[in-house]
Amino acid sequence: MRVLMRPAAAILLLAAGLLSVPAANAQVQSPSPGLSDPSPNIPDQKLDAAAAAIERVASLKQDYQQRIAAAGPSDKERIANEAINALAKAITDQGLSVEEYDSILEVAQNDPEVREKIRQRIRPSAR
Repeated sequence: MRVLMRPAAAILLLAAGLLSVPAANAQVQSPSPGLSDPSPNIPDQKLDAAAAAIERVASLKQDYQQRIAAAGPSDKERIANEAINALAKAITDQGLSVEEYDSILEVAQNDPEVREKIRQRIRPSAR
């Protein structure tokens, strides 16, 4: 169970960061054209799966944050472990491994084109 702790923590941070990108986009400077690597070729199917997983992860994150905040000290760790498992399942239910999901989100953080492709796939109510 501890093995999932780091990826799940990364999931929470990356999903939260990706969903709150609009204001940050205006401040990001584009790299010099000659120095940038071409965008990684992430298949549309993987982008669709990542967007669906982001929506589910964001919903679960909000739910579990509320549950942990309302829980007694003795229940917080149990609920946190439950959250980790739920987050991993939300990702794998979309056909991605947690590692693939983390990798796609990392690319999206660093590549505005990939980030925008994912954002376009996220339903407006989930943003």
